[in-house]
Amino acid sequence: MLSRDTTSPAGRRATWADSLLRDHAVLRTGWRNWGVVAPGRLYRSNHPQPWQLRQAAARFGLRSVVNLRGHRASCGSDALSREAAAALGLHHYDAPFESRGAPHKDRILRLAELFTHIEEPVLIHCKSGADRTGLAAGLWLLLEGRPVAEAQAQLSLRWGHVAASKTGILDAFFRLYAAEGRGKPFLDWVREDYDEAALRRSFTSRPWADRLVDGILRRE
Repeated sequence: MLSRDTTSPAGRRATWADSLLRDHAVLRTGWRNWGVVAPGRLYRSNHPQPWQLRQAAARFGLRSVVNLRGHRASCGSDALSREAAAALGLHHYDAPFESRGAPHKDRILRLAELFTHIEEPVLIHCKSGADRTGLAAGLWLLLEGRPVAEAQAQLSLRWGHVAASKTGILDAFFRLYAAEGRGKPFLDWVREDYDEAALRRSFTSRPWADRLVDGILRRE
């Protein structure tokens, strides 16, 4: 796919229209879904619009942004936030995750490696800031040696996460570590014991919750 054109007037108008309408950024204008994971170190939100990123960078001294949606060349929101990050001198990283699948082992390990050298404070975001962002915030807490319960609390209705839907497999991931880890360092468990295929087989969502998340909220 070709990248969005943000240089010409027509291309910029089309980029904004795509962001606001097709990517639903109009709904994120007044709904920031902002959260503080660790003051001065890690913050979370939905996909920021350019002025929201500028405000957050000024207020919290952000140095890095991690996009959990991954690079989307034709997405207006993606193009605008990358442009804003570059203008602000922020480091921008892509670390894509799924919201409805068992977290991939290789992606967990890549994110863990990124967290070892990324310049803080960091903002992590997906589209709505509910599911993948909650997962990544929880992973960060586990890597910091925090309890599993604290990590799982990053997936809650407070951020719009619906545990009964398919996105609840992310909660199941943390529960699995709590049941199997028994004090084992998190990354050792991921490398040696975690079976993502078995987690997928064992998880069942509720139809009503899937209709809510997929059909009404139209989450990514």
